[in-house]
Amino acid sequence: MVSLLEVVLIATAAGCATGIGALPTFYTDSVSHRLYDGAVGFAAGVMVGAAVFALVVPGLEIGTPLEVVIGVLAGGGFLLVANATLPHLHLRFTDRGEQLEGTAIMAENGADETRSALETTAIQDNKRRALLVGGAVTIHNVPEGLAVGIAFASGEPALGFAIAIAITVQNIPDGFAMAVPAARAGVSPPRTVLYTTLSGGVPEPIAAAAGFALVAVVTGLFPVAAGFAAGAMIAVVFREMIPSSHGHGYVDTATVAFLLGFALMLVVDTVLAV
Repeated sequence: MVSLLEVVLIATAAGCATGIGALPTFYTDSVSHRLYDGAVGFAAGVMVGAAVFALVVPGLEIGTPLEVVIGVLAGGGFLLVANATLPHLHLRFTDRGEQLEGTAIMAENGADETRSALETTAIQDNKRRALLVGGAVTIHNVPEGLAVGIAFASGEPALGFAIAIAITVQNIPDGFAMAVPAARAGVSPPRTVLYTTLSGGVPEPIAAAAGFALVAVVTGLFPVAAGFAAGAMIAVVFREMIPSSHGHGYVDTATVAFLLGFALMLVVDTVLAV
């Protein structure tokens, strides 16, 4: 069985992949819409594949469908509550340009204002925007870190590695979404990469350690815990990643990329399970 230290190191490596997404800021603070949509769609497919093959299926093999369903609903609910209560912003790329969505805008301007007014107000402070987008990345990294820890705690290292690969891929576009407003706020590229890397490299191993320790100590908790992590990850995909990849006319590109990502996780899970 993989040790707690090894789980923390693997989760740290996966979380630090957010820094890879910040590397383009050394050259530009813009991105091809087609490339962005494809990258997010691919990452979404990988995430769904990981949730199904590395969490839900093993959970059903070890526990009962009811246990897994309870976990899935609890995980999805956790993500939605976190999105609704914690200050954060999501950077969207649409056919009308960059747009923002999140609880921080609603709290600052009031729920009755129009979307365009909310976006205009938020864009005026790029440094605050970068911090809040970083908050969204951190919110997402918590269930992802839990997934890594829970998967390794199952006693099947292949499940943990499959999840870690999925998280690594998904964190790259997340890192870019955080890095762009930081770069436009005047933060130097080295600092942008550092801060973006820390946004994933700090919370993810902490969550992974918590998930690993909990499942390793509490016998029989894996089915519910695996369902929880899967539900949170699927909620992230449906709530954040799919809308982000459908903003400006490249839906087909995002869809094909999603299928490729899902197929990749099927192959990865099959190879690692051998």
